[in-house]
Amino acid sequence: MNNFFTALIAKRIVATVSALLVIAIACGAGYWQLSRANTKIALAANLLARQQMPILNANTGAWTFTEAAERRMIARGRYIPDAAIWLDNRPRPLPVGGAGSPAQAGFYLMMPFRLEGLDEVLWVNRGWAPRNQENRESLPPVKTPANTINIEGIVFAHPGKVFALGDVKGLVDASKPRIEQNFDLEGNGKLHSWTQSPFILRENDAGIEDGLLRKWAPLTTGVDRHYAYAFQWFALAVCGFLFWFISGLRQYRRQGVTNGD
Repeated sequence: MNNFFTALIAKRIVATVSALLVIAIACGAGYWQLSRANTKIALAANLLARQQMPILNANTGAWTFTEAAERRMIARGRYIPDAAIWLDNRPRPLPVGGAGSPAQAGFYLMMPFRLEGLDEVLWVNRGWAPRNQENRESLPPVKTPANTINIEGIVFAHPGKVFALGDVKGLVDASKPRIEQNFDLEGNGKLHSWTQSPFILRENDAGIEDGLLRKWAPLTTGVDRHYAYAFQWFALAVCGFLFWFISGLRQYRRQGVTNGD
């Protein structure tokens, strides 16, 4: 037994330390992927629970983000299309079982919505539209109601963020569409000098034919991918252990043959 231990570990310090590092890193990465999956599941459950709460009315007063976060909300007012912002590099929302490719790039259309009876603006994520691959500034056709309308959606802090190199802020050119990487709620409030809600409303799909897609993907999207990544990391840990053990066992047997055991 002592000879086996010596051949497996004591005479293979570098290999043993390397195997332990591989196993530790792989197991750590696997557990991290599982935690990511569990976080998404918990967030989705919390969102579902908050959506079951009574619906809020944006026109009844000034709501804080803490009060309205992830709650359903209705609003009545008019869109301000001249101040619209097109958020670039947004993947196509793909609900469970939906057709299409999530890799298709497009825009989120952010548009301010002036609330009726209040001197306040609510920013609305109206939905997703595909991007013209040849001309980025050739925007997709979207219909915007000119009259006072009712809308409904879910309250979020922002429409989601994408990676952007450096500070892309600059002067707003009124002659060109505002195409940006990320949405700055506070910055846009200062730009227009208006009072606005401290959150955005992601509009729900209500069968409106305006050229925008609003079949939003659930928050649990990607959970299966995290499980797959976790399996791969744990498999790597197992392979690392087996390689270390089998190579040590073969070395032990070779030594036994050489010594005539």
